[in-house]
Amino acid sequence: MIFVTGATGLLGRVVALELLKHGKSVRASKRPASDLEEVKNSYKFYTETPEAYFNAIEWVDVDFDDVLSLQEALQGVEEIYHCAAKVGFDPKDDKEMYHTNTEGTKNLLYAAENSAVKKFLHISTVAVLDLFNEKGELDESSDFNPKEEHSAYAISKHLAEMEVWRASAEGLHVAIVNPGMILASGRWGQSSGEIFQIFENNGFTFSGGSAYVDVRDVARISVELMEKNISGERFIAVSQNKRYLEIGTQIRKKLGLKAPKVLSRTQLNLGRLANILFGWLIPKLRMITKSNIESVSSFNTISNQKVKERLDYQFIPIEESIEYHLTNYINDKKLKK
Repeated sequence: MIFVTGATGLLGRVVALELLKHGKSVRASKRPASDLEEVKNSYKFYTETPEAYFNAIEWVDVDFDDVLSLQEALQGVEEIYHCAAKVGFDPKDDKEMYHTNTEGTKNLLYAAENSAVKKFLHISTVAVLDLFNEKGELDESSDFNPKEEHSAYAISKHLAEMEVWRASAEGLHVAIVNPGMILASGRWGQSSGEIFQIFENNGFTFSGGSAYVDVRDVARISVELMEKNISGERFIAVSQNKRYLEIGTQIRKKLGLKAPKVLSRTQLNLGRLANILFGWLIPKLRMITKSNIESVSSFNTISNQKVKERLDYQFIPIEESIEYHLTNYINDKKLKK
């Protein structure tokens, strides 16, 4: 039995599906209020038999604050894919991110002790990578630098990684996957699912860029790493490094909209000053923080060589990925009208 956390999220649901396609038995965590119907509907984007695969999942309600609840969910489980996480860049989400991402991981690993669990795969993020290699790229050797400015999300995921490496040092077979910004279908208004909605509703973007990857690639890489018994290592999962302007232009063109305009760092810094002065009065201004400005204004090259070489893996090109998921977004909107 394999346990997948965060299986109602954009990545976790596809990881569960990929495992099912490999003939595995899957138990998946959810919250009592989780919308399983939305998960089932989203499987139509990834398989011709969505209902059959969805019905093969054993869903269990799990409280990550309750170790006994976690221990019950892990009965008979030999492998864990830990995809559950809180993603956010609004300061009001900071406490919840630390609680979910760091404490939740710590409790899950504690529950796995003295159980049948032999393997643990942790989904992290490229946001924890800081130090550049000799080529000027971020890679698997790029350690987190606590002296640099980070979002609360990045810090919470770094602390979660520390818990995973601790478990590795104590003998648990672990691997960490660090995806870039994940492109996926479903949950269009939440997490990385917001990207199409954001570019549809906003005619501006930022000067920086990010590393992007298709959700199907992250799921396949995760499953392959576990099947190959690779342990004690991290693997970056990114397809290509793209500027926000490139991504936004492709999305808005297909939607029949003008290319987005770029907001400069100077304009963003003026917004940060407004945040300092009026953030208490205008909630949206609170998003304009120093770490957020740095994030959207920078463009770092992130290497995917390790996973390509070790797994002989070929990523889905980002233009193709955007076309696929954006088409799903457009068709989904038409169905709901």
